[in-house]
Parts: sequence; structure tokens; C-alpha cells
Amino acid sequence: MKFTVLTLFPEIFDGFLESSILGRARRSGRVAVELVQLRDFATDRHRSCDDYPYGGGAGMVLRPEPLAAALSSLDAAHRWTVYLSPGGRLLNQAIVQDYAQRESVLLIAGRYEGIDQRIIDAYVDEELSIGDYVLGGGEVPAMVVIEAVARVVDGVINRESLRDESFADNLLEYPHYTRPEEFDGQRVPEVLLSGNHARIDEWRHRQRLLKTRCRRPDLLTTEEQT
Repeated sequence: MKFTVLTLFPEIFDGFLESSILGRARRSGRVAVELVQLRDFATDRHRSCDDYPYGGGAGMVLRPEPLAAALSSLDAAHRWTVYLSPGGRLLNQAIVQDYAQRESVLLIAGRYEGIDQRIIDAYVDEELSIGDYVLGGGEVPAMVVIEAVARVVDGVINRESLRDESFADNLLEYPHYTRPEEFDGQRVPEVLLSGNHARIDEWRHRQRLLKTRCRRPDLLTTEEQT
């Protein structure tokens, strides 16, 4: 699948796109990421893309003209176009899975006080938030979306590794342990050393339920909460 990110600061993505799982996914061709500089669509000699908000107030707003020109050139009308905003729908694993099935997703990384509402009304299919807090811009949220979606694209990660992850089946992941068997007076649970895979699976499922009941009971059905 392909991501296109419209941003004033494409250099923020340096390193992120080359490293670890995402870097391998891009090199294999399973995931593509295109960075588009919004300033390339500004028409004045200073390449300015922002202006003061009507009605007064602090901060600046990204102007509609360069945004519209950029989005039109990227064929936003025929692509799933997402504006990353604290006022958007909260990102979750269901949205991640939905995006992973799409051929392409266009992400608008705003800055300052945001973007002109007329662009949202005319071009944006969905406003998306990564949490109930405010960042300096949409670049980090764009990275979060790309990373989360890329992991579940077919062939990027072994399907077995995704099976019991947090939010699979609406449960959090079970605890993990590795060598040594004893560290700082704490031992690995005996069941994990038993070699009995049926018991291990049962223990892990029970741990997932307990952890979810404690930390995220909202994810459970009524029966699972008891």
C-alpha cells in the first residue's frame, strides 16, 4: 500500500522511514511512502503557506490555496484523505486494519492552529487523532499511523507475531519473559518452562484477561468483565 504525506517539514521523517520494520517494508515494496512539500504549491516569492485567523486569536492557520493546489495534484478526490487533528476520531486497531486494506492513504500533517476549514469540508474524508493531547504538528501522528498500519500489511510481519498482540480479540497482550530464568530475585513463571504448550496457551489467555480487566475493562464484554 502507499502513504502520501503532505507536510511543511518532510525532513522530520528522515531516519524513521529507513529504520527497522518500516525500512524493510519499504525496501521490499510492500509499503511506499511519498513525502510532499506543501511549500512547493505556494505562489508568493516567500513560499508562505500560513496567515492570521479571521476573528482574531493567537497562532496562524494554513491557507487554503496551497493546500487545495497540492491536494488536487495528488488526486485527493479519489483517495482516502485524512487530516491529522486532535479533534478527530481516535485511532484504534480497527481503523488500522481498515487502512491496511486500502490501496493508498493521503495524510495531511497540519501545523500551527491547523488548516482552513474549507479544505476539510472539500477534501477530507476523515479527521484522525492519536490521543487526547496537542502536538506541534501532524508529522508525528502521521508516523504513528504509518507505523501502525505498515505492521499489519500482508507480508510485513509474520502473522503468528500479530495473533496475540494487544487489541487482537479486544484483549491486551500477556507478559513476556526471556533469559535468565532468575533476575534480581524474580523467577520466570514455572508454566513457561514446562514445555506444555496447552498449559502455556491457557496461562497466556488468562493473563490477557486479567490485564485487560485491570487496565482496559472497556474492551471486554459483560461476561469477560466478571
